[in-house]
Amino acid sequence: MVTATVGTENFSLEDFMQNPPDGMEWVDGKLVEKNGMTLKHSRIQLKLGCYWISYIISSEQGGEVYTDVPCRTLKQGRSPDVAYLTPELLAQFGDSNVLPQSFPLIAEIVSPTDIAEEVFLKAQEYLQSGGEEVWLVFPESRLVMVMLQNQVLGFTSGEVVSTTRVLNGFSVAVDELFA
Repeated sequence: MVTATVGTENFSLEDFMQNPPDGMEWVDGKLVEKNGMTLKHSRIQLKLGCYWISYIISSEQGGEVYTDVPCRTLKQGRSPDVAYLTPELLAQFGDSNVLPQSFPLIAEIVSPTDIAEEVFLKAQEYLQSGGEEVWLVFPESRLVMVMLQNQVLGFTSGEVVSTTRVLNGFSVAVDELFA
């Protein structure tokens, strides 16, 4: 998603942790507005969130699924498009304004205006801050990349993408996700 810097020079990461503004991230010492969302982006975000919710209910794994929810990485304040919080972390941090680490499972829906290098760096940032699995969803190319600590897996049309570390047993056909 393209970001626009907002004139809030005196807004710190601690301020973000206390009161995160809607639709904003705290990146490199500045508040930046997330924009560039398309109808397709929003549809895929909702669809994936609903799939994860349905799965945690049917599998009785518990936890919670969120969209556009704030978390802190080692150096930034982020808001992943879709995020899953395990029952253990929910019990520990469920009442927090901002999760003080990355979510274990995150999906970022890549918009046409995103810069590839920044998307991959953001995924690495999540993984270095407590995240275990990051899905990068590319609607225009109908591609899902699953990033893990030491591995990147790619899934295209005709294939099924599955969780590997978190939300054990969840899978979805790539074509279904983009339908």
